[in-house]
Amino acid sequence: MRSTLVAVLLAFAAAAPGLLHAEKADRDKPMNIESDALRYDDLRQASVFTGRVVLTKGTILIRGARLDVRQDPEGYQYGVVTAAPGQRAFYRQKREGLDEFIEGEGEVIEYDGKADRVKFIRRAEMRRYRGATLADEMAGSLITYENTTDVFTVDGGPASPTPGGRVRAVLAPRESASAPAAPRTPATPPAQLRSSPGLRGEAQ
Repeated sequence: MRSTLVAVLLAFAAAAPGLLHAEKADRDKPMNIESDALRYDDLRQASVFTGRVVLTKGTILIRGARLDVRQDPEGYQYGVVTAAPGQRAFYRQKREGLDEFIEGEGEVIEYDGKADRVKFIRRAEMRRYRGATLADEMAGSLITYENTTDVFTVDGGPASPTPGGRVRAVLAPRESASAPAAPRTPATPPAQLRSSPGLRGEAQ
């Protein structure tokens, strides 16, 4: 049975506005691509890179076996990255103004520069890191990240890496949600004033 988890991180957006934004400037940066071979069609404004492909675009990093890139008349770029057989392509992007990163994997990764959307297709996984610490993790058959609306959609199905093809998500609570409010400072503070350290929860 196909199962779906929609907008799983919207609660984070409500609790901590601005924390879910990827680097907005990335969509306007040029693509830099390395590969073993390139086929370029100037008439169609399309390129095919093959062999150990590495793409960088601002803070975006994508790796795979093949990359198909095209550009529309407005100048927006679109890319489809395909992994080698039995492997998964890789994606990484920094969050704006924070020491946080999104990482994702899938047999195919689609990047839509105009819609500012990334899709991870088949055996899809996505992770969010705070610095070097893994915070959130999800897996399914298809994961879609809408950068402009800060919405993640995760679909289950036969191509999910989880048992039974179901969606799996591990979501760590925000520190602001788990930490007690700091005591208010009195008008005439005593000589020693201590506040309890914040408590930090961990999702199981």
